[in-house]
Amino acid sequence: MRTPPARSPSPDPPPDDGSTLPTALAEPTRPVRAPWVAGICLANLGMWMAFFGPLQILLPEQITLIAPDAKEATLAWVTGVGAAIAMAATPLAGALSDRTTGRFGRRRPWIVAGALLGAAGLIALGWQESAIGVLAGWSFVQGALSCLNATLLAAVPDHVPVRQRGAVSGWIGVPQSAGVVAAVLLVTVVATGIAPGYALIGVLVLVCALPFALMAPDPPLPRPARPPWSDLLRSLWVSPRRHPDFGWAWLTRFLMQTGNAMFTLYLLYFLRDGVGYEELFPGSSAADGLLVLILVYTVAVVATTVVAGLVSDRIGRRRGMVALSGGVMALPAFLLAVFPTWPMSLACAVVLGVGFGVFLSVDNALVTQVLPTAEGRAKDLGIVNIASAGPQVIAPALAGPIVVHLGGYPVLYTVCGLLTLLGAASVWKIRGVA
Repeated sequence: MRTPPARSPSPDPPPDDGSTLPTALAEPTRPVRAPWVAGICLANLGMWMAFFGPLQILLPEQITLIAPDAKEATLAWVTGVGAAIAMAATPLAGALSDRTTGRFGRRRPWIVAGALLGAAGLIALGWQESAIGVLAGWSFVQGALSCLNATLLAAVPDHVPVRQRGAVSGWIGVPQSAGVVAAVLLVTVVATGIAPGYALIGVLVLVCALPFALMAPDPPLPRPARPPWSDLLRSLWVSPRRHPDFGWAWLTRFLMQTGNAMFTLYLLYFLRDGVGYEELFPGSSAADGLLVLILVYTVAVVATTVVAGLVSDRIGRRRGMVALSGGVMALPAFLLAVFPTWPMSLACAVVLGVGFGVFLSVDNALVTQVLPTAEGRAKDLGIVNIASAGPQVIAPALAGPIVVHLGGYPVLYTVCGLLTLLGAASVWKIRGVA
Protein backbone atom coordinates (compact mmCIF):
# COMPACT_ATOMS: atom_id res chain seq x y z
CA MET A 1 0.00 0.00 0.00
CA ARG A 2 1.46 3.33 -0.98
CA THR A 3 1.48 6.52 1.03
CA PRO A 4 -0.08 9.76 -0.23
CA PRO A 5 2.08 11.88 -2.54
CA ALA A 6 4.94 13.68 -0.82
CA ARG A 7 4.06 17.31 -1.28
CA SER A 8 3.55 20.29 0.98
CA PRO A 9 0.95 19.85 3.76
CA SER A 10 0.13 23.53 3.90
CA PRO A 11 -3.35 24.61 2.85
CA ASP A 12 -3.56 26.40 -0.43
CA PRO A 13 -3.63 30.19 -0.58
CA PRO A 14 -6.88 31.87 -1.53
CA PRO A 15 -7.88 31.51 -5.17
CA ASP A 16 -6.73 34.09 -7.70
CA ASP A 17 -10.20 35.01 -8.85
CA GLY A 18 -10.51 37.99 -6.55
CA SER A 19 -12.04 36.02 -3.75
CA THR A 20 -11.21 37.15 -0.21
CA LEU A 21 -11.68 33.70 1.27
CA PRO A 22 -8.99 33.31 3.98
CA THR A 23 -6.43 30.51 3.89
CA ALA A 24 -8.10 28.72 6.80
CA LEU A 25 -11.34 28.35 4.79
CA ALA A 26 -9.96 27.82 1.28
CA GLU A 27 -10.64 24.49 -0.41
CA PRO A 28 -7.32 22.58 -0.38
CA THR A 29 -5.89 21.42 -3.70
CA ARG A 30 -2.33 20.37 -2.82
CA PRO A 31 -1.92 16.74 -1.63
CA VAL A 32 -0.76 16.33 1.94
CA ARG A 33 2.59 14.71 2.69
CA ALA A 34 3.17 11.38 4.40
CA PRO A 35 4.44 12.99 7.67
CA TRP A 36 1.17 14.88 8.02
CA VAL A 37 -0.79 11.67 7.46
CA ALA A 38 1.40 9.85 10.00
CA GLY A 39 0.80 12.59 12.57
CA ILE A 40 -2.98 12.55 12.29
CA CYS A 41 -2.97 8.75 12.32
CA LEU A 42 -0.99 8.75 15.57
CA ALA A 43 -3.39 11.27 17.13
CA ASN A 44 -6.35 9.13 16.06
CA LEU A 45 -4.65 6.03 17.48
CA GLY A 46 -4.46 7.65 20.92
CA MET A 47 -8.08 8.78 20.74
CA TRP A 48 -9.43 5.40 19.64
CA MET A 49 -7.45 3.59 22.31
CA ALA A 50 -9.11 5.89 24.83
CA PHE A 51 -12.54 5.03 23.43
CA PHE A 52 -12.16 1.30 22.85
CA GLY A 53 -9.96 0.22 25.75
CA PRO A 54 -12.72 1.09 28.22
CA LEU A 55 -15.58 -0.02 25.97
CA GLN A 56 -14.16 -3.43 25.08
CA ILE A 57 -12.50 -4.52 28.33
CA LEU A 58 -12.20 -2.04 31.20
CA LEU A 59 -15.81 -0.91 31.54
CA PRO A 60 -17.33 -4.43 31.24
CA GLU A 61 -14.85 -5.84 33.77
CA GLN A 62 -15.20 -2.88 36.13
CA ILE A 63 -18.99 -3.10 36.01
CA THR A 64 -18.90 -6.87 36.52
CA LEU A 65 -17.05 -6.28 39.81
CA ILE A 66 -19.40 -3.50 40.88
CA ALA A 67 -22.76 -4.99 39.79
CA PRO A 68 -22.31 -8.67 38.84
CA ASP A 69 -26.04 -9.44 38.90
CA ALA A 70 -27.00 -6.52 36.67
CA LYS A 71 -23.93 -6.14 34.47
CA GLU A 72 -25.82 -5.98 31.16
CA ALA A 73 -28.22 -3.24 32.26
CA THR A 74 -25.51 -1.26 34.05
CA LEU A 75 -23.16 -1.42 31.08
CA ALA A 76 -26.00 -0.29 28.83
CA TRP A 77 -26.64 2.75 31.04
CA VAL A 78 -22.98 3.73 31.30
CA THR A 79 -22.21 3.39 27.60
CA GLY A 80 -25.54 4.90 26.56
CA VAL A 81 -25.23 8.04 28.70
CA GLY A 82 -21.58 8.44 27.73
CA ALA A 83 -22.47 8.23 24.07
CA ALA A 84 -25.23 10.80 24.59
CA ILE A 85 -22.65 13.17 26.05
CA ALA A 86 -20.39 12.62 23.04
CA MET A 87 -23.30 13.05 20.67
CA ALA A 88 -24.04 16.52 22.06
CA ALA A 89 -20.47 17.61 22.77
CA THR A 90 -18.85 16.84 19.40
CA PRO A 91 -20.85 19.29 17.21
CA LEU A 92 -20.69 21.91 19.97
CA ALA A 93 -16.91 21.54 20.24
CA GLY A 94 -16.73 21.70 16.46
CA ALA A 95 -18.77 24.90 16.36
CA LEU A 96 -16.51 26.47 18.98
CA SER A 97 -13.45 25.36 17.02
CA ASP A 98 -14.86 26.92 13.86
CA ARG A 99 -15.10 30.22 15.74
CA THR A 100 -11.68 30.10 17.41
CA THR A 101 -9.33 32.88 16.38
CA GLY A 102 -5.79 33.61 17.51
CA ARG A 103 -2.25 32.87 16.47
CA PHE A 104 -2.42 29.20 17.54
CA GLY A 105 -5.08 28.40 14.94
CA ARG A 106 -8.60 27.04 15.12
CA ARG A 107 -7.96 23.36 15.83
CA ARG A 108 -4.76 23.20 17.90
CA PRO A 109 -6.16 24.56 21.21
CA TRP A 110 -9.02 22.06 21.14
CA ILE A 111 -6.77 19.09 20.37
CA VAL A 112 -4.56 19.95 23.33
CA ALA A 113 -7.50 20.57 25.67
CA GLY A 114 -9.25 17.35 24.64
CA ALA A 115 -6.14 15.24 25.15
CA LEU A 116 -5.32 16.76 28.56
CA LEU A 117 -8.85 16.50 29.94
CA GLY A 118 -9.37 13.03 28.47
CA ALA A 119 -6.18 11.73 30.09
CA ALA A 120 -7.13 13.18 33.48
CA GLY A 121 -10.64 11.72 33.23
CA LEU A 122 -9.38 8.24 32.36
CA ILE A 123 -7.00 8.18 35.30
CA ALA A 124 -9.79 9.24 37.67
CA LEU A 125 -12.21 6.72 36.16
CA GLY A 126 -9.93 3.85 37.13
CA TRP A 127 -10.52 4.54 40.83
CA GLN A 128 -14.32 4.55 40.77
CA GLU A 129 -16.00 1.86 42.88
CA SER A 130 -19.68 2.62 42.28
CA ALA A 131 -21.91 2.53 39.24
CA ILE A 132 -22.64 6.25 39.63
CA GLY A 133 -18.93 7.04 39.78
CA VAL A 134 -18.26 5.02 36.64
CA LEU A 135 -21.18 6.70 34.88
CA ALA A 136 -19.94 10.19 35.80
CA GLY A 137 -16.31 9.40 34.97
CA TRP A 138 -17.04 7.87 31.58
CA SER A 139 -19.36 10.75 30.70
CA PHE A 140 -16.58 13.25 31.48
CA VAL A 141 -14.09 11.27 29.38
CA GLN A 142 -16.53 11.16 26.46
CA GLY A 143 -17.04 14.91 26.63
CA ALA A 144 -13.30 15.59 26.70
CA LEU A 145 -12.53 13.21 23.85
CA SER A 146 -15.28 14.87 21.81
CA CYS A 147 -13.13 18.01 21.65
CA LEU A 148 -10.29 15.94 20.26
CA ASN A 149 -12.53 14.05 17.87
CA ALA A 150 -14.25 17.13 16.43
CA THR A 151 -10.98 18.81 15.52
CA LEU A 152 -9.33 15.69 14.08
CA LEU A 153 -12.38 15.10 11.89
CA ALA A 154 -12.16 18.65 10.53
CA ALA A 155 -8.47 18.30 9.67
CA VAL A 156 -9.29 16.24 6.56
CA PRO A 157 -11.49 18.79 4.71
CA ASP A 158 -9.26 21.57 6.11
CA HIS A 159 -6.09 20.19 4.50
CA VAL A 160 -6.81 17.29 2.10
CA PRO A 161 -8.04 17.78 -1.50
CA VAL A 162 -11.07 15.79 -2.63
CA ARG A 163 -9.08 13.58 -4.99
CA GLN A 164 -6.93 12.35 -2.07
CA ARG A 165 -9.58 11.99 0.64
CA GLY A 166 -10.36 8.34 0.04
CA ALA A 167 -6.74 7.30 0.54
CA VAL A 168 -6.17 9.60 3.51
CA SER A 169 -9.45 8.46 5.09
CA GLY A 170 -8.24 4.91 4.62
CA TRP A 171 -4.99 5.61 6.44
CA ILE A 172 -6.87 7.39 9.22
CA GLY A 173 -9.20 4.40 9.46
CA VAL A 174 -6.30 2.06 10.23
CA PRO A 175 -5.72 3.41 13.77
CA GLN A 176 -9.45 3.21 14.47
CA SER A 177 -9.17 -0.55 14.14
CA ALA A 178 -5.61 -0.84 15.39
CA GLY A 179 -6.64 1.19 18.43
CA VAL A 180 -8.96 -1.63 19.49
CA VAL A 181 -6.17 -4.21 19.31
CA ALA A 182 -3.58 -1.95 20.93
CA ALA A 183 -5.94 -0.99 23.75
CA VAL A 184 -7.00 -4.57 24.47
CA LEU A 185 -3.39 -5.78 24.47
CA LEU A 186 -2.31 -2.93 26.73
CA VAL A 187 -5.03 -3.47 29.33
CA THR A 188 -4.84 -7.28 29.31
CA VAL A 189 -1.10 -7.89 28.94
CA VAL A 190 0.93 -4.76 29.74
CA ALA A 191 -1.10 -3.13 32.52
CA THR A 192 -3.15 -5.79 34.27
CA GLY A 193 -5.74 -4.37 36.59
CA ILE A 194 -8.46 -1.80 36.01
CA ALA A 195 -6.84 1.32 37.48
CA PRO A 196 -3.41 0.73 35.84
CA GLY A 197 -5.15 0.04 32.53
CA TYR A 198 -7.02 3.34 32.60
CA ALA A 199 -3.87 5.22 33.64
CA LEU A 200 -1.78 3.75 30.82
CA ILE A 201 -4.41 4.58 28.21
CA GLY A 202 -4.68 8.12 29.59
CA VAL A 203 -0.95 8.74 29.29
CA LEU A 204 -0.91 7.39 25.74
CA VAL A 205 -3.66 9.80 24.68
CA LEU A 206 -1.29 12.66 25.43
CA VAL A 207 1.75 11.00 23.89
CA CYS A 208 -0.12 10.33 20.65
CA ALA A 209 -2.11 13.57 20.26
CA LEU A 210 0.36 16.28 21.23
CA PRO A 211 2.87 15.82 18.35
CA PHE A 212 0.18 16.45 15.72
CA ALA A 213 -1.24 19.39 17.70
CA LEU A 214 2.16 21.06 18.06
CA MET A 215 3.68 20.36 14.64
CA ALA A 216 0.85 20.27 12.08
CA PRO A 217 0.05 23.56 10.29
CA ASP A 218 -3.09 25.29 11.52
CA PRO A 219 -3.56 28.68 9.84
CA PRO A 220 -5.40 31.18 12.04
CA LEU A 221 -8.87 32.38 11.19
CA PRO A 222 -9.18 36.16 10.78
CA ARG A 223 -11.78 37.65 13.10
CA PRO A 224 -13.86 39.14 10.22
CA ALA A 225 -14.26 35.62 8.76
CA ARG A 226 -15.45 34.08 12.02
CA PRO A 227 -19.06 32.82 11.97
CA PRO A 228 -21.24 35.00 14.23
CA TRP A 229 -21.61 33.86 17.83
CA SER A 230 -25.31 34.68 17.70
CA ASP A 231 -25.81 31.84 15.20
CA LEU A 232 -23.95 29.19 17.21
CA LEU A 233 -26.92 27.25 18.55
CA ARG A 234 -29.01 27.74 15.43
CA SER A 235 -26.15 26.44 13.29
CA LEU A 236 -26.23 23.10 15.11
CA TRP A 237 -29.27 22.21 13.02
CA VAL A 238 -28.66 21.47 9.35
CA SER A 239 -31.92 21.24 7.43
CA PRO A 240 -32.14 18.01 5.38
CA ARG A 241 -34.50 19.83 3.03
CA ARG A 242 -31.94 22.51 2.20
CA HIS A 243 -29.05 20.03 2.20
CA PRO A 244 -30.57 16.66 1.21
CA ASP A 245 -27.26 14.99 0.35
CA PHE A 246 -25.95 15.82 3.81
CA GLY A 247 -29.14 14.40 5.32
CA TRP A 248 -28.95 11.13 3.38
CA ALA A 249 -25.25 10.73 4.16
CA TRP A 250 -26.09 11.20 7.84
CA LEU A 251 -28.88 8.60 7.70
CA THR A 252 -26.69 6.10 5.86
CA ARG A 253 -24.03 6.28 8.54
CA PHE A 254 -26.57 6.24 11.37
CA LEU A 255 -28.28 3.04 10.23
CA MET A 256 -25.07 1.19 9.44
CA GLN A 257 -23.39 2.25 12.66
CA THR A 258 -26.47 1.29 14.68
CA GLY A 259 -26.28 -2.20 13.25
CA ASN A 260 -22.56 -2.35 13.99
CA ALA A 261 -22.96 -0.98 17.54
CA MET A 262 -25.62 -3.53 18.39
CA PHE A 263 -23.43 -6.25 16.90
CA THR A 264 -20.41 -5.44 19.08
CA LEU A 265 -22.01 -4.19 22.33
CA TYR A 266 -22.44 -7.57 24.00
CA LEU A 267 -19.72 -9.44 22.14
CA LEU A 268 -17.83 -10.30 25.33
CA TYR A 269 -21.00 -11.65 26.92
CA PHE A 270 -21.98 -13.43 23.68
CA LEU A 271 -18.73 -15.37 23.70
CA ARG A 272 -19.19 -16.25 27.36
CA ASP A 273 -22.92 -17.05 27.38
CA GLY A 274 -23.89 -17.70 23.74
CA VAL A 275 -20.86 -19.49 22.32
CA GLY A 276 -19.72 -21.00 25.62
CA TYR A 277 -16.09 -20.05 24.97
CA GLU A 278 -14.91 -20.76 28.51
CA GLU A 279 -16.39 -24.26 28.39
CA LEU A 280 -14.87 -24.92 24.98
CA PHE A 281 -11.43 -23.78 26.14
CA PRO A 282 -11.01 -24.52 29.87
CA GLY A 283 -8.53 -22.19 31.52
CA SER A 284 -9.28 -19.40 29.07
CA SER A 285 -11.59 -16.44 29.54
CA ALA A 286 -14.07 -14.89 27.16
CA ALA A 287 -11.76 -11.86 27.06
CA ASP A 288 -9.12 -14.08 25.44
CA GLY A 289 -11.56 -15.07 22.72
CA LEU A 290 -12.56 -11.45 22.22
CA LEU A 291 -8.92 -10.52 21.72
CA VAL A 292 -8.55 -13.20 19.03
CA LEU A 293 -11.64 -11.93 17.20
CA ILE A 294 -10.43 -8.34 17.41
CA LEU A 295 -7.05 -9.30 15.98
CA VAL A 296 -8.61 -11.18 13.06
CA TYR A 297 -11.08 -8.37 12.41
CA THR A 298 -8.36 -5.72 12.53
CA VAL A 299 -6.15 -7.53 10.03
CA ALA A 300 -9.12 -7.65 7.64
CA VAL A 301 -9.88 -3.94 8.14
CA VAL A 302 -6.26 -2.87 7.66
CA ALA A 303 -5.96 -5.03 4.55
CA THR A 304 -8.92 -3.34 2.87
CA THR A 305 -9.46 0.22 4.13
CA VAL A 306 -6.56 2.00 2.41
CA VAL A 307 -6.98 -0.03 -0.79
CA ALA A 308 -10.70 0.78 -0.86
CA GLY A 309 -9.98 4.46 -0.36
CA LEU A 310 -7.43 4.48 -3.18
CA VAL A 311 -9.86 2.68 -5.49
CA SER A 312 -12.65 5.17 -4.75
CA ASP A 313 -10.24 8.06 -5.46
CA ARG A 314 -9.16 6.50 -8.76
CA ILE A 315 -12.62 5.67 -10.08
CA GLY A 316 -14.22 8.78 -8.55
CA ARG A 317 -17.17 6.81 -7.17
CA ARG A 318 -18.18 6.46 -3.53
CA ARG A 319 -21.85 5.42 -3.30
CA GLY A 320 -21.56 1.98 -4.85
CA MET A 321 -18.65 1.05 -2.62
CA VAL A 322 -20.53 2.17 0.50
CA ALA A 323 -23.55 0.09 -0.55
CA LEU A 324 -21.31 -2.93 -1.19
CA SER A 325 -19.71 -2.56 2.23
CA GLY A 326 -23.14 -2.61 3.87
CA GLY A 327 -24.06 -5.87 2.21
CA VAL A 328 -20.79 -7.44 3.29
CA MET A 329 -21.19 -6.18 6.88
CA ALA A 330 -24.74 -7.56 7.14
CA LEU A 331 -23.71 -11.10 6.23
CA PRO A 332 -21.88 -11.94 9.50
CA ALA A 333 -24.86 -10.81 11.55
CA PHE A 334 -27.18 -13.21 9.76
CA LEU A 335 -24.65 -16.05 10.01
CA LEU A 336 -24.14 -15.67 13.77
CA ALA A 337 -27.90 -15.55 14.28
CA VAL A 338 -28.10 -19.07 12.86
CA PHE A 339 -24.68 -20.53 13.76
CA PRO A 340 -23.46 -19.18 17.15
CA THR A 341 -20.23 -21.18 17.19
CA TRP A 342 -16.59 -20.30 17.70
CA PRO A 343 -15.45 -21.25 14.15
CA MET A 344 -18.29 -19.20 12.67
CA SER A 345 -17.35 -16.28 14.93
CA LEU A 346 -13.82 -16.36 13.49
CA ALA A 347 -15.09 -16.45 9.91
CA CYS A 348 -17.52 -13.61 10.60
CA ALA A 349 -14.72 -11.49 12.07
CA VAL A 350 -12.94 -11.68 8.71
CA VAL A 351 -16.03 -10.79 6.67
CA LEU A 352 -17.06 -7.98 8.99
CA GLY A 353 -13.54 -6.56 8.88
CA VAL A 354 -13.51 -6.52 5.09
CA GLY A 355 -16.88 -4.76 4.92
CA PHE A 356 -16.08 -2.24 7.61
CA GLY A 357 -12.69 -1.49 6.08
CA VAL A 358 -14.36 -0.42 2.84
CA PHE A 359 -17.06 1.54 4.69
CA LEU A 360 -14.55 3.30 6.93
CA SER A 361 -12.52 4.97 4.21
CA VAL A 362 -15.10 5.50 1.47
CA ASP A 363 -17.93 6.78 3.67
CA ASN A 364 -15.60 9.21 5.43
CA ALA A 365 -14.48 10.58 2.08
CA LEU A 366 -18.08 10.78 0.84
CA VAL A 367 -19.21 12.76 3.88
CA THR A 368 -16.55 15.44 3.39
CA GLN A 369 -17.97 16.08 -0.10
CA VAL A 370 -21.48 16.92 1.12
CA LEU A 371 -20.63 19.44 3.88
CA PRO A 372 -22.86 22.52 3.61
CA THR A 373 -20.22 25.25 4.21
CA ALA A 374 -16.45 25.73 4.60
CA GLU A 375 -17.01 27.96 7.62
CA GLY A 376 -18.67 25.17 9.60
CA ARG A 377 -16.59 22.12 8.71
CA ALA A 378 -15.86 21.01 12.28
CA LYS A 379 -19.44 21.66 13.40
CA ASP A 380 -20.95 19.84 10.42
CA LEU A 381 -18.64 16.86 10.87
CA GLY A 382 -19.59 16.91 14.53
CA ILE A 383 -23.22 16.60 13.44
CA VAL A 384 -22.24 13.70 11.21
CA ASN A 385 -20.49 12.19 14.22
CA ILE A 386 -23.89 12.01 15.92
CA ALA A 387 -24.60 9.29 13.38
CA SER A 388 -21.70 7.36 14.93
CA ALA A 389 -22.22 8.31 18.60
CA GLY A 390 -26.02 8.18 18.48
CA PRO A 391 -26.05 4.44 17.83
CA GLN A 392 -24.09 3.98 21.06
CA VAL A 393 -27.13 5.46 22.83
CA ILE A 394 -29.74 3.61 20.83
CA ALA A 395 -27.91 0.27 20.66
CA PRO A 396 -28.14 -0.47 24.41
CA ALA A 397 -31.81 0.55 24.45
CA LEU A 398 -32.53 -1.85 21.57
CA ALA A 399 -30.05 -4.63 22.24
CA GLY A 400 -30.62 -5.00 26.00
CA PRO A 401 -34.34 -5.85 25.81
CA ILE A 402 -33.76 -8.10 22.78
CA VAL A 403 -31.09 -10.15 24.57
CA VAL A 404 -32.98 -10.37 27.86
CA HIS A 405 -36.64 -10.57 26.78
CA LEU A 406 -37.15 -10.84 23.00
CA GLY A 407 -35.31 -13.88 21.75
CA GLY A 408 -31.69 -13.45 22.75
CA TYR A 409 -28.69 -13.28 20.47
CA PRO A 410 -30.29 -14.83 17.31
CA VAL A 411 -32.89 -12.06 17.17
CA LEU A 412 -30.30 -9.43 18.08
CA TYR A 413 -28.00 -10.32 15.18
CA THR A 414 -30.88 -10.59 12.72
CA VAL A 415 -31.93 -7.04 13.58
CA CYS A 416 -28.30 -5.90 13.19
CA GLY A 417 -28.16 -7.30 9.67
CA LEU A 418 -31.44 -5.69 8.61
CA LEU A 419 -30.42 -2.26 9.89
CA THR A 420 -27.12 -2.46 8.05
CA LEU A 421 -28.82 -3.37 4.77
CA LEU A 422 -31.25 -0.48 5.16
CA GLY A 423 -28.34 1.90 5.61
CA ALA A 424 -26.64 0.52 2.52
CA ALA A 425 -29.77 1.22 0.48
CA SER A 426 -30.00 4.82 1.78
CA VAL A 427 -26.70 5.86 0.18
CA TRP A 428 -28.28 5.73 -3.27
CA LYS A 429 -30.44 8.76 -2.38
CA ILE A 430 -27.33 10.98 -2.41
CA ARG A 431 -27.22 12.84 -5.74
CA GLY A 432 -24.23 15.16 -5.56
CA VAL A 433 -21.58 12.43 -5.23
CA ALA A 434 -20.98 9.68 -7.76
